Amino acid sequence: MLAWHTAPLQVRDVPVPSPAPGELLVRVLASGVCRTDLHVVDGDLPVHRPHVTPGHEVVGTVEVAAGDFAVGERVGIAWLRHTCGTCRYCLRGAENLCPSSLYTGWDADGGYASYAVVPADYAHRLPVGYRDVELAPLLCAGIIGYRALERASVPAGGRLGIYGFGGSAHLAAQVAIARGAVVHVVTRSAEARSLALSLGAASAGSAPPEPLDSAILFAPVGPLVPACLAALDRGGVLAIAGIHLTDVPPLNYQEHLFQEREIRSVTSNTRADARAFLAFAAAHRLHVEVSEYPLAGAARALDDLRAGRVRGAAVLVPNEAVSAGQSS
Repeated sequence: MLAWHTAPLQVRDVPVPSPAPGELLVRVLASGVCRTDLHVVDGDLPVHRPHVTPGHEVVGTVEVAAGDFAVGERVGIAWLRHTCGTCRYCLRGAENLCPSSLYTGWDADGGYASYAVVPADYAHRLPVGYRDVELAPLLCAGIIGYRALERASVPAGGRLGIYGFGGSAHLAAQVAIARGAVVHVVTRSAEARSLALSLGAASAGSAPPEPLDSAILFAPVGPLVPACLAALDRGGVLAIAGIHLTDVPPLNYQEHLFQEREIRSVTSNTRADARAFLAFAAAHRLHVEVSEYPLAGAARALDDLRAGRVRGAAVLVPNEAVSAGQSS
């Protein structure tokens, strides 16, 4: 089967993986290209296993069943793939903080391949009414955006600022708007501004036009943190959504933190987060903006993401699906 490996990024022909007891073998139909993949490939996040296959937004069909999944069922594989279940974090419902946690595309091979395996306990059932390529970004961009929104503690009818507007941000914005928030998007991209306004954002520009109750920083750019904090109203909360962030410049207590402003990080997600977001996506038809690439074009997709050329979320699909206009 075709599979991409990291360090350096290269494509190889490797055997189809054999699932261990309790694991599913999944034939990959679509695999999202996440900024975390880019950080792994670029070395910002050193790989946990040499030559690991990236990709943790995987949609596929079950070839070998386990748990309560059936052969032929469409399933999702996300970032979180193992927790111990016994540490104090797991026991209090914070399995995303488990010291023994393992991750798809970092500790174990992911979806930049023709097949993948996943423990059945960490596979996800998917909402109907979406194409494979639309479902893939939901499995990390959507889930992490949802957790970031929860961490941002947007009050009812509150004013939310979103900094950066890629795959995760355009989904989180829709959830926030559906909940009644006023959303202001800050991005340099004219195309992203147009998309934000089309999705219902109240503004899209270089700065929010009013003080914010909450903000989410999706761009992995540390120098934006002071600007985000300065835009917050009293008691405002900034959630930083990425797994990687460049260095943050010094903060001024009076300007950036006084009046009970807060900074919160976002670390992975729990399976409860995933279930809650996927249930929301089932009840509220989200617009998922995707740019499709053939599996063999993974390097180009990552280059485009690195350069800011991707509209919405990049998604890899089997080569023949691109040429045939995949629409499952």
